[in-house]
Amino acid sequence: MYVGTLSFDLLLGDVHSLKEKRSVVRPIVAELQRKYAVSAAEVDHVDLHRRAIIGLAMVSGDAAHITDVLDRCERLVAGRPEVELLSVRRRFHGDDD
Repeated sequence: MYVGTLSFDLLLGDVHSLKEKRSVVRPIVAELQRKYAVSAAEVDHVDLHRRAIIGLAMVSGDAAHITDVLDRCERLVAGRPEVELLSVRRRFHGDDD
């Protein structure tokens, strides 16, 4: 069994309230969940208007599958014009850990 995780540190565009922030972050989280069957949520900076940390995780019996899906998730978030991707943290846990 393998577990892969990603954490995206995002700078949001023209956002002036937490309500506007939710309208940007929620669609990203929903698209990640829908397209790639990963668990995803906003996990940090919940009280800041222009910053967000989105975390996601997935489990698979195939390490190559996890790598492929995490790469696709990273490209999806990086390609969103309404956010600036400041950093990505990737972790991979396998049977050897």
